[in-house]
Amino acid sequence: MTIDTQAGRSTYRWVATGCVVVLVLAAGLWLGFRDQAGVKVSAMFDKTVGLYAGSSVRVLGIQVGEITGVTPQGDAVRVDMRLDPGVLVPADAGAVVIAPSLVSDRYVQLTPAYDGGPVLSSGTVIPKEHTATPMEIDDLYGSLDKLSTSLGPDGANAHGALSDLLTTAAKNLDGNGKNLNDTVTELADLSRTLDDSKGDLFATVRNLQSFTTALADSDDQLNQFYARVADVTGFLADDSDDVGKALSSLASSLGQVQQFVEENRDLLTSNVDKLAGVSKVLVDQRAALAEVLDVAPTGMTNFINSYDAASGSVAIRYNANEFTNPLLVTLCRVVKASTPAGLPEVVGNLCDALKPVVDGVAKIPSIPQLMAEMNAGKIPPLPLLPLVSVPESGS
Repeated sequence: MTIDTQAGRSTYRWVATGCVVVLVLAAGLWLGFRDQAGVKVSAMFDKTVGLYAGSSVRVLGIQVGEITGVTPQGDAVRVDMRLDPGVLVPADAGAVVIAPSLVSDRYVQLTPAYDGGPVLSSGTVIPKEHTATPMEIDDLYGSLDKLSTSLGPDGANAHGALSDLLTTAAKNLDGNGKNLNDTVTELADLSRTLDDSKGDLFATVRNLQSFTTALADSDDQLNQFYARVADVTGFLADDSDDVGKALSSLASSLGQVQQFVEENRDLLTSNVDKLAGVSKVLVDQRAALAEVLDVAPTGMTNFINSYDAASGSVAIRYNANEFTNPLLVTLCRVVKASTPAGLPEVVGNLCDALKPVVDGVAKIPSIPQLMAEMNAGKIPPLPLLPLVSVPESGS
């Protein structure tokens, strides 16, 4: 019983060990094959001359994978590719067939190189719009043959037109080598000038763009303006006879004005000179005129308000108390208030010098005093008005 149990345990141990070894090998093989497979992508080309299974796939000229199959599909050819493990390609990459020479094998170049962002995932198909193939030598020969046929006797030169063109060009260019050289030199100078002024040129283009943008934004207003201009031109067209008569009358009037100016040239010149003098006076007195324009409305209003239409008189208000001063003092004050420009200023100051002499000697009663004396039936005390009062000498 014990022997059987030990044998069974030994068997179980070997079975468990074998299972672990198998799992480890399977995991290693899976990881190995997974890394070996890499990313599988496909690309659609118009044609794939010189591409075969096993041809290289490159990025920036460095091999990063190989072609696994070339399969025609309708009007395009599907090229299957496998990239090496760890190779990253942009999600929006394109594919180009590169021909290093005329006879060597070609390869597929993926472009651009990866520089960050989403990557191309396995199973992606690059569309034909993102692929390109080189021109074949047969296509080049065909284009040259078509060009030569078009310019040959069966084409543009069927009636000798091309020969005549070349002959005329040769005659025109004969002896003009220096002129052509100067022209090319000036064109080179022009190109350098334009290159030096490219900032201004670009600024001009930007300004023109802004201008055209403003016009585009104002399209409705421009259409309205054009419509109104069309209405005006239509109105003028409908009344062309009246407009013509008006222009004829204007031409006749301008002729009469010209004749009048010619006949009265001297008189007009004299009037203009006099008008210049009057204008100068007005300019010199512009301050006084401005004051008159400011004061005149108020003065005229006051004058109208002071006129009594019933009695035909003008009411005034004056300060009669001024006449209570001695006559000489009053005259001196008047002179001082408005001393003429020709008199010295000392004449106006005589009042201050004479006031102590005449003050209190010949005082005139005030108007209220005169009215009170007259109402009482008395004669107002009106002293004599001496020009200068001389004080009595002491005894």
